[in-house]
Amino acid sequence: MNTLFPLQPIYPSGFRYVPNFISKEEEDTLLSLVSALELHTFKFQGYKAKRKVVSYGCDWSFETRTLSKGKNIPADFNGIIEKVASFIPLDSKEIEELLVTEYPDGSVINWHRDAPPFDIIAGISLLTDCKFRFRPYEKSEQTRSSIISIPLQRRSLYIIEGEARIDWEHSIAPVTTKRFSITLRTLRGSL
Repeated sequence: MNTLFPLQPIYPSGFRYVPNFISKEEEDTLLSLVSALELHTFKFQGYKAKRKVVSYGCDWSFETRTLSKGKNIPADFNGIIEKVASFIPLDSKEIEELLVTEYPDGSVINWHRDAPPFDIIAGISLLTDCKFRFRPYEKSEQTRSSIISIPLQRRSLYIIEGEARIDWEHSIAPVTTKRFSITLRTLRGSL
């Protein structure tokens, strides 16, 4: 094997990963903003998860499968929204939801695709790394060898759109230390 040019990981089409997207100083600022938020236990169809969340912009109800207008996105997050939007690229006004998630030690996100009204998903990892995984959405294509594991480093950005958004589902393996993430989403249509 030629070690001069190490193999790049093969990602699903429509997935982008950017290590060191934000600086240590930007991470510190975001962690300070996140620490001031009132997060609540995430509930999914009557089940209480270990992780805590707070959502702004749009609220998706897993019980009624409907999208509604939520609390306004705090202006303190405008800088990171503009930075992510510029990178994608799209107009920052197209980012309709900001979700902050706290993952305590041992928490996980099971296999899923994001709610149907959402289109582009962008996530920023804070405080620690995690293992992000993809597998084909179609059950007939799911095998152990079809799972793609991607180490997400703290301060990194990932973007899921197109084929990666529609034809793949994703999960996060159990974290070993507390982690936070900021997830930004656009909508397929208007609210």
